[in-house]
Formats: sequence, C-alpha cells, structure tokens
Amino acid sequence: MPKPPPFSRPVTALRKAALAFPETTEDHPWGECAFKVRGKVFLFLSTGDDTLSLSMKLPQSNGFAILLPFTKPTGYGLGKSGWITATFTPGESIPLPLLLDWLEESFCAVAPKRVSATLAAAPVAKARPAALRSRR
Repeated sequence: MPKPPPFSRPVTALRKAALAFPETTEDHPWGECAFKVRGKVFLFLSTGDDTLSLSMKLPQSNGFAILLPFTKPTGYGLGKSGWITATFTPGESIPLPLLLDWLEESFCAVAPKRVSATLAAAPVAKARPAALRSRR
C-alpha cells in the first residue's frame, strides 16, 4: 500500500475546518489553496513533497506566533498587517490545535462583522466548526 503524502492529515483537517466556516469558498490562485470569506482570503495553504506552508492573519496572537521557530512574517507586505507564515517539513511536529485556533482568529479578522458574529452569537458547541469543537 502506498504511503500517504507527508502532510495529508494536517491539510485535510485545516481544509475541513476552513470550509466549515460560514460563507467560505476555496480558490486556487498561484498554485496554492486560498480559503476566502466573501472574497477575502483568511488562509493560504500550500503543500509540496518537502514543505507545508500556511499563511493567516493574526491580529491578536501575532506577537506570540512570530516568536515560534516555524513562523515568519508573510511576504509581499502582508506581515505588516499581522499575517504570519508557518512552514513545516516532513517529520516535524505540526501543532494542529494551535493552527486551528489561528485559523479561527484569521477567519474572524477577515470576515465581515455580520458573518463572524454568527460564531460569537451562537452557543459555542453549535457555532464552532466540528473540526474545531472536537479538539477542545
């Protein structure tokens, strides 16, 4: 049986969680996945044989996130707006619960207030996408 790609589990979890947010779509500009809410990107996700790279907007946790060894400010001037890029290689530990928390923060930072408010207004168990609820 062939071995699955090195990042299939985290990519599947991140993709599933991103698409569970309200009004989210997936696009594929520049050969990577972009997850958008009402046309605005909240997650860039790119995989290859030797790297997993993701970029998110983190207005609250940017100061902490940037101290981690697998992160750096996102290029193209996005880092100045709170975007970080996390990069992993095969065999590295991927902190999926942390990345899922960041995903929610990024969604809420980018989504229009009416859309992100649906997460805050509903009871937590029902409002959070299932991929996020199951790890708490």
